[in-house]
Order: sequence, then structure tokens, then C-alpha cells
Amino acid sequence: MGIIGKLKGELVDIIEWIDDSRSTLAWRFPRYNNEIKNGAELIVREGQQAVFVYRGQLADRFGPGHYQLTTENLPLLSTLQGWKHGFNSPFRSEVYFINTRPVTDLRWGTANPVTVRDPDFTMVQVRANGLCVVRVAEPDIFLREVIGTDSEVDVAEISELLRRVITLAFSDMVMETGLGVIDLQGRQVELSQKLRDFVAERVDDEFGLSIDSITMNISLPDEITSAMTRGVARGVEEGGFLNNVGDLGRYQQGRAADAMLAAAQNPGGGAMGDMMSAGMGVALGSQMAGQFGGQAQQANAAAPQGPPPLPGAVTFHIDNGGQPAGPYTVAQLQGAVASGQFTGATLVWTQGMPGWAQAASVPALAGLFATPPPIPTTTPTV
Repeated sequence: MGIIGKLKGELVDIIEWIDDSRSTLAWRFPRYNNEIKNGAELIVREGQQAVFVYRGQLADRFGPGHYQLTTENLPLLSTLQGWKHGFNSPFRSEVYFINTRPVTDLRWGTANPVTVRDPDFTMVQVRANGLCVVRVAEPDIFLREVIGTDSEVDVAEISELLRRVITLAFSDMVMETGLGVIDLQGRQVELSQKLRDFVAERVDDEFGLSIDSITMNISLPDEITSAMTRGVARGVEEGGFLNNVGDLGRYQQGRAADAMLAAAQNPGGGAMGDMMSAGMGVALGSQMAGQFGGQAQQANAAAPQGPPPLPGAVTFHIDNGGQPAGPYTVAQLQGAVASGQFTGATLVWTQGMPGWAQAASVPALAGLFATPPPIPTTTPTV
């Protein structure tokens, strides 16, 4: 720099920072050889603090206001530079402006899922994301631990640091609470405050940062989310689902039973649908009641039921995958034979039979499986 530039650097007597980015956290005032004129004006705006640094040592600090730099309002700097009776112009010192306004748009998220030990679904992997409001609360610590010798520090430089801290804090918070995944999602607002406390204690004395608030959104696996939004998950809040589903295997049984119930409520789905609409809804209700309590019975009661068998009509129970179903009339079973859902090898039982037997061996049902004789050929007459 030439002599004119050097003189201009010494003669500039206003030190201020006009920041309109809202993303810069710290900025060093540029000055030739860090020389400041005796009696220079210092302007610190709202949301800022000015810190003087002399040869790597923190000196005087100024909050929002308008100041004239003299020996009287620079006591620490005067001591460091050995000014006993004032000082001559210019003097040397670095001036850092610190942005103390909150940064409100810092987004965070778990890069990898966090494994949660759940009392109902054993081990479940969940993800979380949200927004974090952060600000510089201790400029001295922030200057030492984050700024160092940088001339400018942007939000992006601490974003990755905060994301790592929040992710680790989220994992530790989940382990400490011991809550299951459904409770975690249901208490997100309450747990957000707890997560804020976990994060705040890890960045205040370490980096001079303050966490004003954290929002949190916990994402569950698709299978559990779909179960909560379908009929199988009715009564979760009352504990019905949790009391009856102890692991993922039983959860899968619930999904299969729910699909069977849907078939029973769809009488237009073919011959088996006709049979189910006539009577299988009752059987499914009994079967599901053994697994899911009264929940399936309520769903079965809402399904349309066919008329009861005529008095004196013979009805049969059938083997439906290891569970008895029925009773059904011969006419109802005949419709199931046409669709291949009921065969001669299906086990059946009715009142008076000593035990279960194949349908083809029961005289009342044998005719359903009889093969019709071939159509006779006729010789045309001449």
C-alpha cells in the first residue's frame, strides 16, 4: 500500500459493521496494520458486539452504542499496551464484530437412522429432523474456539458441527427416556425441549453458542406408520394394540387377519367372496377375537351378514387353514367348489359325525365333487 493509502487508513476514524446478510456470525474490521486513530468513533449496532484483540489476547468488549475510543474506555487495551498517560495516534488492535442475533433457519437431520429398543416391536430404526435456532451467547469463547484467525465466520461453518452434536444428543436422549417409538412420536413437542437441553449443554461452554429452541419431527418405518393409520392399529392410544402385539411376528399376523376381514366385507369378489359374505365374517370374527380381543369383533359386527340357515338344513364346519370356519350350507359350499376354494380333500364336520373327514367322503357332500358322465353321441337318422 502507498503512502496515500496508509494515511487514509490512519485517518479513517469510524469503525462500524453494516451487515445485511444475517448469515455472517463474525467479521474482522479491516485496517492497514490494524492501526486505529486516537479518538476514533466506534459504532456498535443492535444485535452486535465489538471485541478488541491485541496480539492474540482478548481486551475490551463493547455492546450496542456509539463510543469514542480513548484511554478511559479502553482499560484492558491500555493495560496490555502499557499506556500510563494516554496514547499517541495511531494504536494497533484487531477489532472483531460478533453477530448476536439468532439464526433461525439452521436445518438438521439424522444422516443415519437411530435404533430404538421398543417394548412392542423389539428393535426399530427411526429418523428425525427439524429446525434449530442458535445464536452467539459468549463472544469471548466463540472468538477463541471458533473464529481463531479467520477474518469472517459464516453460519455454514458451524452448521455441520451443530448437526453432528444434535444427532448424537438425539440418540442419547432416546436411550435415556426409554420410550417406545409410538410414544416418541406422540410426545415430540415435549421431547423437543428435552433435546434442546441436551444440545445446549454441549455447545455453551465449548463454543459460546446458545440454543434458543429446537423443533423435532420423528419419522417411523413405513410398516409401523401404515399399521397406525389402518384399522389394525385402532385403540393404540388406549393400549389395545400395544397389549395384543408383542413383536413384529404378531404384527404380521394382524395384517393377514385384517386382509381376511376385508375379503369378508367384499361379497362381489367371486365365489369365495359370496361364501364369506354369507357366513365367514362370523368365523373370522371368532378367530380374530382370539388374537386381537374385542377389536376384530367390533369390525366384524359392522360387516353385512347373510341370512341364517333354514331350520332343519344341514350345515358343515370346514377347515380354514387350521382353524374351524362356518357353519355353511351345502348351497354355500357348492359355490366355493366352482371357484376351487372348497375341494373334496377339505376337512369338514357336522353334528352327528364322530370327527373331521374329507368332504368327498361325506354322502351329503359327495355329489358336489362327482364328475358328470360324458354326453352321449347320437347317430343322425337318414
